[in-house]
Amino acid sequence: MKTYCILIFCIFSACFSAQNTETAIDAVITREMKERQIPGLQIAVVQNGKIILKKAFGIANMQDHIAVTDTTVFPINSCTKVFTAVAIMQLAEEGKLNLSSPLSQYLDGLPEKWQKVTIEQVMTHISGFPEILQLLDPVTGMNLKSEKEIWEALTILPMSFKTCEQFSYNQTNYYLLGKIIEKLSGQPFDVFFKKRQFEPVGMKNTVFGDSRDVIAHFAPTYRYITMLNGKKLDKPKFINDYHVFPDFTRTGSGLNTTAEELADWIIALQKGKLLKNPESLQRMWAPIRFNNGTLTNWSPGWGLTKFRAEHKAIGMSGGGRSAFLIYPDDNLSIIVLTNLGGGMPEDFLEELAGIYIPDIVKADPITFLRIQLQKKGFNKAIDVVNAEQKMHPTFKPNESQLNDWAYRLMSRNQIQEAFEIFKLNTYLFPGSWNAYDSYGEVLLKMGNKKEAADMYKKSIQLNPDNENGKNMLKQLP
Repeated sequence: MKTYCILIFCIFSACFSAQNTETAIDAVITREMKERQIPGLQIAVVQNGKIILKKAFGIANMQDHIAVTDTTVFPINSCTKVFTAVAIMQLAEEGKLNLSSPLSQYLDGLPEKWQKVTIEQVMTHISGFPEILQLLDPVTGMNLKSEKEIWEALTILPMSFKTCEQFSYNQTNYYLLGKIIEKLSGQPFDVFFKKRQFEPVGMKNTVFGDSRDVIAHFAPTYRYITMLNGKKLDKPKFINDYHVFPDFTRTGSGLNTTAEELADWIIALQKGKLLKNPESLQRMWAPIRFNNGTLTNWSPGWGLTKFRAEHKAIGMSGGGRSAFLIYPDDNLSIIVLTNLGGGMPEDFLEELAGIYIPDIVKADPITFLRIQLQKKGFNKAIDVVNAEQKMHPTFKPNESQLNDWAYRLMSRNQIQEAFEIFKLNTYLFPGSWNAYDSYGEVLLKMGNKKEAADMYKKSIQLNPDNENGKNMLKQLP
């Protein structure tokens, strides 16, 4: 009888704990959907190799008021790049390529300045290649010329910077990786992905496509805009977000899937069903270095990275609408897909992860700061950081992550909040020209031209090569 009672108590406790966890998840999702005005969302949570939570919220299709379900298919945009990275690693495991080898070993007809750039440098966006998107229609992304014409125009453009000296997110990189995949596999890249990733995992709803394609159970993407037909709007307008990805560029941003299928893919990846050697996964999840020895913020194909001593996390975000994080040492993954361009679910992934493992929040200064400022107000940003550093001297938010966060706030028209974070960045990193350049941008957006000019001048003092700062000063009185 005693053993039976203990068993009943344990089952009850486990059910109660799971219920409390789901309630906490629901509270965060509901709050964020309301604050960010996200129409529809899917979440999936993987723990210890199993999906422990999958849930749908809100409306998938606003025109016809169709609810999100577990089978609703969302565009994942740049999250596609992690699938491309896995395809490259699969070819590497077969001995068909080496990440440290130059592209020219696998592709013919490259410009002379491209010849020595390695596959790994391309995967981490430090190639310096010109951006292919500038040759597409700036509004729709459509290719008004043939791929051959675009390629010819691309190869005569100058390099953006010397390879391995800067980071610049660039779709040319993943276009070229697609060409390598096709040449070495002998298949169109979409067929190679299907045979080597989608079918082994059972991803029946995962397909390449964009707004032009007819996709079953598809959730259209929406967006809030502040300009329309060249005119500034009195308030943000909710619109359909029409997106086009030419078929030859889709290795960078063309996939559509569900949170559950992406969770299944993560499980398969970690269990060795997609990559045979654990070393391949570790190589793909490790940062590489710039020429000056500092680490990049990307690993090959993976851009949402937290390279820290505890609770390391790696994942990807796409289109400001979809994002996921994998915590390999904690056996935990969080996936959130939405239908709002600019919804930025990457902002609250770590808070969701912290519901399962509370120490994760403490490990990420940005998440900690975000939660504190939601309670105390963004105008307390410097005070909150000073108080935390007094108790924990090692606490210091990352400059780049603060900058990215502030820009995301600004993109959602949360100008005052963005101002406070940009201001905090200059306080924490007074020697950073980029922090002052960004601070000048938000000040200008707020109409503070004199203060903006002062910030741009400070930025140029710190970096005389800051061309953006020079151009902005020319425009200011």
